[in-house]
Amino acid sequence: MSKTEIRIAIDCMGGDIGLPVTIPAACQFAKQNPDTRLLLAGDTAGIEDGLRAQNSLGAGWYEILPASEVVLMGDSIEVALRRKKDSSMRVAAQAVKDGRADACISAGNTGAWMAITRYVLKTLDGIDRPAIATSIPNQKGTATTMLDLGANVDCSAEHLLQFAIMGSALSTAIDHRERPTIGLLNIGEEVIKGNEIVKRAAELLRSSGLNFYGNVEGDDICKGTVDVIVCDGFVGNVVLKSMEGLAKMVATMMRAEFTRNPLSMTAGMLAKPVLNRFRDRVDNRRYNGAALLGLRGIVIKSHGSADSYAFGCALQRAREAVHNGLLAGTTGAIASLRQSLQAAAAESTKIPNEFSDPAL
Repeated sequence: MSKTEIRIAIDCMGGDIGLPVTIPAACQFAKQNPDTRLLLAGDTAGIEDGLRAQNSLGAGWYEILPASEVVLMGDSIEVALRRKKDSSMRVAAQAVKDGRADACISAGNTGAWMAITRYVLKTLDGIDRPAIATSIPNQKGTATTMLDLGANVDCSAEHLLQFAIMGSALSTAIDHRERPTIGLLNIGEEVIKGNEIVKRAAELLRSSGLNFYGNVEGDDICKGTVDVIVCDGFVGNVVLKSMEGLAKMVATMMRAEFTRNPLSMTAGMLAKPVLNRFRDRVDNRRYNGAALLGLRGIVIKSHGSADSYAFGCALQRAREAVHNGLLAGTTGAIASLRQSLQAAAAESTKIPNEFSDPAL
């Protein structure tokens, strides 16, 4: 593999912090991954200042893609898409469209990033809507892939089937699972549970050829019952934000209890190695980097408040997606399923031989 075989375009200006996060993360990532070339989209002077501060100016592992505008976190989709056509977001996405980059990443405005990448790259054949997918740590020590996490509030059963196909391809590429198990998030495991859309989606999944486990409930996410969990974006976003809030609450309560009095502080010092291991195990920064699936290119969304470590993890996910052929895997999975569904439909419309005799 040549050193420039994998190319990732970065929206350096996006996120709550921007350059003070993206540039140090890019420099550290480049040291760890010499086979990857980074295309840094944004203000040229600002990027060069950041590289100079990291003693990385002129290192040869990057290319600057000038962009004169920045999509702010509060910008509407209309502003980002129509009025800021030379934004760092747009330039990074265009690099993938033009074949200059294999993947693009941004920590900026999620709605704007989704709209821009969908407009520039378009969706894959057989996919109506892109979906946001990420990995959630579970008690097995692995991670559960979950989608959609907010891109699509209202979904049909067919959309949920498409999400399952894309989630399966992502799990195979990133987590190296040959036939990931798929679960449909529901209010119960029983077939009769759920609204009509979820029931219909379950029927489609059972006949899809995917490794469909069945309905799963909310607690199955952290149990690691299945490899991939599918739901609409409204439910997925609520679940994700609730889990993030719970994690922060537990951390705050533990700090408060271990600093309550001298005895608690002593106990905290004794328990520090265990607490550090626990913190590392559930550290959501390690799982930063949600994939926008269903587009004609690999697109990664970093959390807006990500620090350099978290943004570096998102860059690593982008590299793994390219290295493991996520786009080709998704395209192939969609094509294979469409063929199987068409064959099944053709088989179901065949007239039995005993009724094909004109004399009958």
